[in-house]
Amino acid sequence: MPPLDRIADEAAAHSLEIFGAFHPDTGDGAPEGAGTLVLLGPSEPGFWDVFSASPEYRDGAADPLDRWSARVIGGLAQALGATALFPFGGPPFQPFIGWALKSGRTWVSPVGLLVHDRAGLMVSYRGALAFADRLELPQGVENPCESCADQPCLTACPVDALGPSGYDVPACKGQLDTPDGVACREGGCLVRRACPVSRRYGRLEVQSAFHMRAFHR
Repeated sequence: MPPLDRIADEAAAHSLEIFGAFHPDTGDGAPEGAGTLVLLGPSEPGFWDVFSASPEYRDGAADPLDRWSARVIGGLAQALGATALFPFGGPPFQPFIGWALKSGRTWVSPVGLLVHDRAGLMVSYRGALAFADRLELPQGVENPCESCADQPCLTACPVDALGPSGYDVPACKGQLDTPDGVACREGGCLVRRACPVSRRYGRLEVQSAFHMRAFHR
C-alpha cells in the first residue's frame, strides 16, 4: 500500500495534488471496505497547461475536463491499487461535499461555498482514490476564514447572489448576461477571486473563464 507521499508524487506528474484525506466511517457513502479516501484537485499554477494540452481538451467533444479526470485519475487508481471515484457521472452522485468537509482541509465559508486551506474558494475536486488500508494521515489545518478579518467575499458580488442566506442562482446568471458581468465571465466569479487564499492559489483567469462558460450554459 503506497504511503501518502507516493500518492502525492504520482498525482503531481499530472498537475494534481492531494486536497485532503480521511478514514471513512459507516454512513459516509464510501465504497464498502474503503479504509482511506484521498481527494484530488488541480495543482496550481500549472494545471491548465497540462489539461489544455490534452486530447480531451482539443477534440471538441463534450465534457473535456470530466473525461480527462476519468482517464488520468483512473490511471492513478490502477497504478496505486485504489478505486477511482468522481463527482460527475451520476445520478447517483458521490457525496464529495461531505467528503471534503471530513478531510480536515475544507470548511463552509461565510458565503456558503466550500473554502480550502490552499485553493480557497477556487477549490475543485477532480476525483478521489479509495484505498482498502487506513493510511497514516497528517493532522488537520486551520480554517483560513477564522483569521480573515476583512472577509472580502461577503461584499464582492455586485448583485449579492452569494451570502450567508444562500446562493441566488437566477441573480448570478442574470448578472452574467449583462455588460457588467464581463468581469465574472472572463476572469471568474468575483466572490471566489476576492478570497485572499484564492488569490495566492495561482489559478489562471482562462481556466476560470472555462468553468464560467460551463456554468453559464
